[in-house]
Amino acid sequence: MGSLDGLKILDFSTLLPGPYASLMLADMGAEVLKISAPDRYDLVLGMDPVIEGTDITATQAWLGRNKKTMLLDLKRPEGKEIVKQLILEYDIILEQFRPGVMDRLGLGYETLKEINPALIYCALTGYGQTGPMAGAAGHDINYMSRSGIISHAGRKSGGPSLMDFQVADIAVGSLNSVVGILAAVNYRHTTGKGQFVDISMMDGCVPFNSLSGANFLVSGTQPGREDQLLNGGSMYDYYETRDGEYMSVGALEPKFWAEFCKAMGCEDLIGLTSSPADLEPVKSRIRDLFKTKTKDEWTEIFSGFDACVEPVLNLKEALICDEQIKAREMVVDVDLPLHDGMKVKQMGTAIKLSECPCEYKYAGYPLGYHTKEIVEGLGLDYENLKAKGVLK
Repeated sequence: MGSLDGLKILDFSTLLPGPYASLMLADMGAEVLKISAPDRYDLVLGMDPVIEGTDITATQAWLGRNKKTMLLDLKRPEGKEIVKQLILEYDIILEQFRPGVMDRLGLGYETLKEINPALIYCALTGYGQTGPMAGAAGHDINYMSRSGIISHAGRKSGGPSLMDFQVADIAVGSLNSVVGILAAVNYRHTTGKGQFVDISMMDGCVPFNSLSGANFLVSGTQPGREDQLLNGGSMYDYYETRDGEYMSVGALEPKFWAEFCKAMGCEDLIGLTSSPADLEPVKSRIRDLFKTKTKDEWTEIFSGFDACVEPVLNLKEALICDEQIKAREMVVDVDLPLHDGMKVKQMGTAIKLSECPCEYKYAGYPLGYHTKEIVEGLGLDYENLKAKGVLK
């Protein structure tokens, strides 16, 4: 039995934030039905590569894991009626349209809660349902930029740096959607009432200002690049090695700093701490020292010291070779539907529950695979609706 067995979710989301949220919920046992528009291309799900020997992409196989999938035209009256029937059973909705889109389709929260008052309706957007930017378009880079966190990230010489991972999308949008939905489920369990859950990706980036944000709100002092404890204004940083690779140094506390200095052969620096008053000469010395050995050599050296120093791993080193990631089962082999005996490697879910661990039952099906099953389960004429263009 999964921890979320019994929860049934209609997922109208696209791209990455919503689909990853519903993936986590599905891995924990929720039944997720992903509804996609027949004529709307999803940039993420259509992204190469296609898994060899199949016609499904790696991202569709991953983000569609443990979910059923249906193609449905929400602009047609028959499509709307199908949704209204489904919410009597799938009483949690996750959608990722701009504010007002579902209302204009006649499928907004106020309309649907009249049909099912216990409905939990999570709307995941860039800027939330209120405020002057509620209707604005955006992406991960925009939400982080407007939240303030990018103003004190990067280097003085080069400014902000692009990151090939999605902070606002996954660390904020996906995770806050999961938290919001489960909080609403608990409230419904107690009171019997559903509710609207408003998740904004920019909102969620604001607390990521963390220490610098809290300090600014009291002092009014703007943090700058490379002048704070964790953004380059201390020895906490990345250091290039002889082979052009990098080591990460997180030796902040005195005990870790002392171990770091011993490993580097710089015991004379122990008393200066990881935030020396005259930072640049110390940092320059450490940079030069790191360039005398390769990443593997430094990794071996630091394996004998409790110093919070680790190598920067590439994806092969991390996802295929790293023993910690293997031990934590963060890369799993998942059965690929419709291809007997074929498995695909995927990233797992990071929540570890002792009594009801996550299950990886099957990778994603092709979009729309379960449409006929779902429609006929409602007692409707699949062929007739397909002929009308409601389904595909």
